[in-house]
Amino acid sequence: MNTIEELDIITRMRGEVMSRQDVTGENLFLAWGYPTVIVLLAEFAALMIWNEDWCVWLWAGIPLIGTPLMIYFLNKDYARTHSRTHEQNSILVMWIFIGFASCLGGWLMGFTGVFRQAFFAYLSLLCGMGCFMTGIILHFRPKTICGILASLLSALPLFFQDDLWPWQLLVTAVTVTISLIIPGHLFRSYVRNKRFLL
Repeated sequence: MNTIEELDIITRMRGEVMSRQDVTGENLFLAWGYPTVIVLLAEFAALMIWNEDWCVWLWAGIPLIGTPLMIYFLNKDYARTHSRTHEQNSILVMWIFIGFASCLGGWLMGFTGVFRQAFFAYLSLLCGMGCFMTGIILHFRPKTICGILASLLSALPLFFQDDLWPWQLLVTAVTVTISLIIPGHLFRSYVRNKRFLL
């Protein structure tokens, strides 16, 4: 066997290993999507019932629920695969930045008095853009399409101002469902089917 044949065998074997590499992260969109929608709906209900200022700060519960879930699923994935690809690291860093940007944006908008006018449009846009970029990185078209749709719909909360402000929460829940929950279930199904075929 000559060197060219040996290199060809090594290349083929590497390709087979890479094609069978376990896909991870199928639960992360759901780990953030469901807590976000639940908190938004709870905040809407609280505002409708009590109409008190403290109801606005319920959104801070999103990272309190989503962060432990994310850590749990990341540890579970790492325990199964013992590795993390460059793409997975890129997506993780991007979503950590989006989470940080949404929390920082919420605090800044709250202190500058524009929280009710712009925060939920901002949050919807961040989720839509994150979904779009994740779809591009993973070459998963449903995430890309859902990201574009959610980004376009992110302007809708801006139309609900003054007395209609609480309805921004419901509109944002819809955009988060489009940008996180729907593509999260589609990607989870895709990953499980791929594992089954392997």
